[in-house]
Amino acid sequence: MATPPYLGEFEQQVLLVIVRLKDEAFGPDVSRELEARAGRRVSRGALYTTFDRLENKGLIRWRTVPGTEARDGLPRRRYSVTAAGLAALRAARDVVRKLWDGLDARLKDPLP
Repeated sequence: MATPPYLGEFEQQVLLVIVRLKDEAFGPDVSRELEARAGRRVSRGALYTTFDRLENKGLIRWRTVPGTEARDGLPRRRYSVTAAGLAALRAARDVVRKLWDGLDARLKDPLP
């Protein structure tokens, strides 16, 4: 099995949000969820550049779906994580777990 590609922190966050949102993973929704859960405001340009990079790595795909009345029927892109994207997320999680192993006591907040 091939080694999953390296994921940067923001790429991981975007992938996790897409997984969380399921069928509601549209660009603006991903942006709102990143701000709500990660406290991270992100520009449209940065988000869509990341979408392109993840797509080029084969980690996400998108599908055009019909737009709503609020968008005057303009189509929307719905994003989903591929099997390779899920494998990359699992690999990144495993690395972080290994790095954290045994450090909980050292990183514990000191008592006041």
